[in-house]
Amino acid sequence: MSVTISDDCICCGACESICGEVFSIADKAVVNDANVAANADAVKEAAEACPVSAIQVG
Repeated sequence: MSVTISDDCICCGACESICGEVFSIADKAVVNDANVAANADAVKEAAEACPVSAIQVG
């Protein structure tokens, strides 16, 4: 599973609050690729919760 964050990210923190193992907020959300597979359901939940649809899961 690949996860990318578009430039539309507004750093709201929703993804980090849902799945802090994968997402962290700096200037924009950052993905910890090493933890994606073990947290796939939470990653999908975070992508759905993003208010600007900046998280793409493939």
